[in-house]
Amino acid sequence: MTESNQNGQEREIRTTAVDFSFGELLNLHRDKEIIIRPEYQRLFRWTNEQRSRLIESIVMGLPIPPIFLIENDKGVLELIDGLQRTSSVLQFLDHEAINQPELVLEGCDFIKELNGKTIDQIDTVTRLKIKRSPIRATIINKSGDAFVKYELFKRLNTGGSLLSAQEIRNCSSRMVDGGADFYEVLQKLSQFSPFASATSRLPESMVELRANEELVLRFFALMNSRDTFKGNIEEWLDGYMEAVLFGEKNFDPIAMDEVFKTTFTAIFEKLGDQAFTRFNTHGEATGRLAPAYYEAVCAAFIERGPDLKDVQPSILLERLKSAFDSEDFKNATGPGANTIPKLHQRIKVVREYLCDEIPA
Repeated sequence: MTESNQNGQEREIRTTAVDFSFGELLNLHRDKEIIIRPEYQRLFRWTNEQRSRLIESIVMGLPIPPIFLIENDKGVLELIDGLQRTSSVLQFLDHEAINQPELVLEGCDFIKELNGKTIDQIDTVTRLKIKRSPIRATIINKSGDAFVKYELFKRLNTGGSLLSAQEIRNCSSRMVDGGADFYEVLQKLSQFSPFASATSRLPESMVELRANEELVLRFFALMNSRDTFKGNIEEWLDGYMEAVLFGEKNFDPIAMDEVFKTTFTAIFEKLGDQAFTRFNTHGEATGRLAPAYYEAVCAAFIERGPDLKDVQPSILLERLKSAFDSEDFKNATGPGANTIPKLHQRIKVVREYLCDEIPA
């Protein structure tokens, strides 16, 4: 397989296909010859029933989808795709090896006698069958090329994956030297109290998928890379993060931390949790956080924060309601909102209303 980097240079990715038994994977994990990094994917998004049915499928002899590993500079293998499958079986075989509770099987539909049992309670023949069952592993051979590892993880986990776009960014950023430091800035700022309070209308289910961290990334993309927006939000955010990770765009964590905190302190002080949501006909905030509203308000505060400092919160809130209710803003947030002209239009409308600069 041949991969091209961002400068158009071709790099060949060499792979090796190996069949491991689950017993071998467990031993390799115990010996620290295979690294299973929980930060790549949340370790157990699967329910107990899903894990149990995987064990049942193995006992039935059904084929298990392959896993992908990458060889690091020390020759140690890092699991980059297939964590749910691998960790579920390892949990059943030896839960202490991966610091998880003992797995008690449940929800097995075809071999119902497995239900309620742990590894120590099943017969020896079945136990050995699970340990000896093979799973195909594709090993990406050693490469010190950060871009190859980054792009490979992103591609493996795009499409049918259960990971959200931001979870993929969290994981793939760690493939690059310094990437973990950058992502930890996003994580830290997502917990900043004024930001968390101002974005509290973000549903908890979305927070679990790191949508709050995506909003932090969107803030910096809006501030530092607005001109690269082409109409696709995911590609825009991916492109901005990649430009930072690979040194194409400067990101000063100290300066960015200060701007972010100053901006969200002001937003929350002035508008509370009503900054990024719609209002009903009675002027009451309603519904969840709307990303298009978030972009417009953040940009207005980034650009004109000092001018809004002395405006009373009640006055600023009324101006915001008027902005959101204006035809110009509605036209910029309706169908086809993710276009460059409409992005600039909604930012302009909110900025003019908040600063009381509405054209006559």
